[in-house]
Amino acid sequence: MARIAGVDIPKYKRGVIALTYIFGIGKSRAKEILAQAKVNEDTKVSDWTDEEINRIREAVGVYTIEGELRSEVQLNIKRLMDIGCYRGIRHRIGLPLRGQRTKNNSRTRKGKRKTVANKKKATK
Repeated sequence: MARIAGVDIPKYKRGVIALTYIFGIGKSRAKEILAQAKVNEDTKVSDWTDEEINRIREAVGVYTIEGELRSEVQLNIKRLMDIGCYRGIRHRIGLPLRGQRTKNNSRTRKGKRKTVANKKKATK
C-alpha cells in the first residue's frame, strides 16, 4: 500500500482512481499529476515502482491538499460567518445556502424532523 500525502492509497485500484482518495484531488487533477510524473494512468498502484511513487509525491506536493485544504475551507466558512453575509448566516443556522427550497426537502442540512404538536381547538 503506497502512502502519499499522509493517505494510504488502495493497492488494487488504477492510479487515477487511487489518487482521488486524497482530499482535494479529483479525477482531472489525478490525471494531471500522473501526466506530470510520467506514469501511465491505467497501471495499478501495486505495479508502481518506488521511483514512480516519488515522482507522484513531488507532483502532489505542489497542490494544497488534505489538512491544509480542510483548514483553508473552514477558515473561509468562518470568515463568511464573521462578516455576517447571507451565506455566512445560512451556515450559522444550518440551512442550505445555494438557493434551494426548504419547505419540503433539505433534510440533510436541517437534520432529523422536529415534530411540532398541533394546537388544540378551543371548545365553546
